[in-house]
Amino acid sequence: MSVTALRTNSFQDNLQVDAELLRKFNISGPRYTSYPTADRFVEAFDEAAYRSWLAKRNVGGVTRSLALYVHLPFCDTICYYCGCNKIVTKDHGRSAKYLKYLGREIRLQSAELGGRRRVTQMHWGGGTPTFLSEAELTELMQMIRQSFELDPHGEYSIEVDPRKVGEEKVALLGALGMNRISVGVQDFNPEVQRAVNRIQSVEETTAVIEAARKHGFRSVNIDLIYGLPKQTLPGFSDTLAQVIACSPDRIALYNYAHLPAVFKPQRRILDADMPQPEVKLQLMIDAIETLLAAGYVYIGMDHFSKPDDDLAVAQRQGRLYRNFQGYSTYGDCDLIGLGVSAIGKIGPTYSQNVRTLEEYYDRLDNGLLPVMRGIEVTADDLVRRAVIQALSCHFELSMEAIGIAHLIDFRSYFATELAELREYAKDGLVEIDGDWIVVTPRGRLLVRILCMVFDKYLRQASRRASYSKVI
Repeated sequence: MSVTALRTNSFQDNLQVDAELLRKFNISGPRYTSYPTADRFVEAFDEAAYRSWLAKRNVGGVTRSLALYVHLPFCDTICYYCGCNKIVTKDHGRSAKYLKYLGREIRLQSAELGGRRRVTQMHWGGGTPTFLSEAELTELMQMIRQSFELDPHGEYSIEVDPRKVGEEKVALLGALGMNRISVGVQDFNPEVQRAVNRIQSVEETTAVIEAARKHGFRSVNIDLIYGLPKQTLPGFSDTLAQVIACSPDRIALYNYAHLPAVFKPQRRILDADMPQPEVKLQLMIDAIETLLAAGYVYIGMDHFSKPDDDLAVAQRQGRLYRNFQGYSTYGDCDLIGLGVSAIGKIGPTYSQNVRTLEEYYDRLDNGLLPVMRGIEVTADDLVRRAVIQALSCHFELSMEAIGIAHLIDFRSYFATELAELREYAKDGLVEIDGDWIVVTPRGRLLVRILCMVFDKYLRQASRRASYSKVI
């Protein structure tokens, strides 16, 4: 029995929204795109440690699939809600210099891997990747193809800003090999858009989506955010109707985390414009109910898809995986992070590049990979990661399967955690049924807090303060 073995293929049939439970358990916690989470990375894991693990990847005849993440940090304008590592500039000459150094890193990484390795998954994020000109996008893909072999059946995605992308650029992206596109919307309401400094019409958004379908993209994702300034229930309802009319394959519905002390752009958002907690909760509930009524499936942690989308199929088949880009159908790949602040994962390690252009350029000028920090996970981290993956991707796990895979007696190893889960069971969030831990339909929207039970780094309540709230 595999760790992701499922008792049934119909476990996704129900999702129950319980407002009282959501109010009760609206606490702060990680989104678990990794375990341990990135705030646990340490500078003791440096460039030398990273190189050693790249070299170990070449030992033996069988290696994991390889994925690439490319961080392109530039944006023309600033969106006040944004917490990404970005550089706002009108100077498009800065991207030319960045590409030159990105090419150096690509070649260094490829050389450390022992040559032109096959890639099955790639994502370009930012910032705004489509800040790059058509010539720069072509140059970047050429550099990648010179150092890596892209599997013709792979999954290659890019984030786009519809305000800056016409059909010609979408057609070019398709010709370059991109086959999935993620379109930022957040909210179509004009008042909300003015409050967050992102003016974007329905028409230009629809035009990009239609162009993507015309030019062979397999999947379209739309990003939405609830809890933004000036949002109202009727206004967001209109946005949802317009989004559903676009018929995207996937929808990400994110909770806006207002942390102006951490993210400077958010200081331009007026506290008086923020929706009250009860309104924010109702925004989320109404959105979920609307998406479910429109036929979308709740994948978990902010994500919805059509029932025939690859994510939904992978979840039904027990193949779904969670990584730094959210949910994925591509299992436990090794991931090479390219560019400033990019995060990678090689074997039992995570690593992150330096955060500023100055540091990035300096490291590469000296022939060094720009790794800033990372972590080598322990056997304990691995078993906890397996549990968190199972809960967040499949809403259930077999204690026996985890025990066999990691050579532990699950019940004794996780005695403290099982006792805590039983307290959540009293509220109907989870069931411990023989060998199985099952997240109930009422508990699925709160799966983050069930994952937190198995996070040994969160045993001190003070550790939770730095994360966004569940709702």
